[in-house]
Amino acid sequence: MAIQGRGNAEQGGRVRLGMVGGGQGAFIGAVHRIASRLDDRYRLLAGALSSDPERALASGRELGLEESRSYADYQAMARRERRLKDGIEVVSIVTPNHLHFPVAKAFLQAGIHVICDKPMVHSSREARQLQKLAETRDLLFAVTYNYSGYPMVRQAREMVTGGELGEVRVVQVEYPQDWLTEKLEESGQKQAAWRTDPARSGAGGCVGDIGTHAYHLATFVTGLELEALCADLSRFVSGRRLDDNVQILLRFRGGARGMLWASQVAPGNENALRIRVYGSKGGLSWSQEDPNYLDHTPFAEPPQRITRGGSGSRTVAGRMTRIPPGHPEGYLEGFANLYSEVADAIVARREGRAPDAEVMFPTVEDGCRGVAFIEAAVRSSDRGARWVNM
Repeated sequence: MAIQGRGNAEQGGRVRLGMVGGGQGAFIGAVHRIASRLDDRYRLLAGALSSDPERALASGRELGLEESRSYADYQAMARRERRLKDGIEVVSIVTPNHLHFPVAKAFLQAGIHVICDKPMVHSSREARQLQKLAETRDLLFAVTYNYSGYPMVRQAREMVTGGELGEVRVVQVEYPQDWLTEKLEESGQKQAAWRTDPARSGAGGCVGDIGTHAYHLATFVTGLELEALCADLSRFVSGRRLDDNVQILLRFRGGARGMLWASQVAPGNENALRIRVYGSKGGLSWSQEDPNYLDHTPFAEPPQRITRGGSGSRTVAGRMTRIPPGHPEGYLEGFANLYSEVADAIVARREGRAPDAEVMFPTVEDGCRGVAFIEAAVRSSDRGARWVNM
């Protein structure tokens, strides 16, 4: 198949981007910046890059921001950027979870689109407030469930929702890691510290950090709506305040059943996100650590391996593809695909038209569903692993 490639800066001009969080020493902020630049669709013009004013300014200098647009706090940034002729059009929020709500609210109130890391907020009440505010102000709100940007995930979704597997019966999704096998949070490691702190991470630990990725992938690929779940959240490391292992039974509307396992205490696993879907006509499997391949097995037929950009790869995957098969694409490219989809939507708004029909990214609604999933899992586990409705 022909590879279409991603868009470029000539498509409506670069989008004016700001960032809150993601300063010196932050992992995910750098990922967002790389993703925004990969297809040359954005210009980073402003930032409140740290809660420490000195670090925020130093981070801004490192990134080449004008000093007048490197802010000590996000409130000042939102107030000033809304007044500037070349003020930012969209803000990326890459702070610890507890700041997502106030930061997103401030920028929505300023009339600025939002790209927010997951989970969107701490509670469904906060999530609904942001959803209402975004809808009232007619603003875009994207949530970076970035695995939905992988080419083979897009093809898997088209195959499943198009009926090629028949009636979906079983959904198996897992996301094991091993980096919290020991009590890393006591070593001063910043990423571990906030992720295991209920005040900053929220009610869920592992379930909120990576369990939500697995949940979103399962619903994105299948198009199914979760009806009920039964969750057992564990804290295996002594003294840890939030869950580090998650096992959940899933019931989907329409009759499909599933299981979700997420763990950050599984030695030998790095970022082993994997999904398998089985229906009345066949099954498929995709692994994040080997993302350029999609395995499809029609019932009673030989297995088929579909290669990104190669034989069997479809237009829906080609839109997400940059280079020929055999040259691997992965995490950063998938992340960049979401940024480019959001850029397409922003440019369309700017030009007073609807975006192309194939433009797709996780929205505030997906963010709300992710928060509801975390709450339901915690509620179920607190009740002794009882079934709870979504």
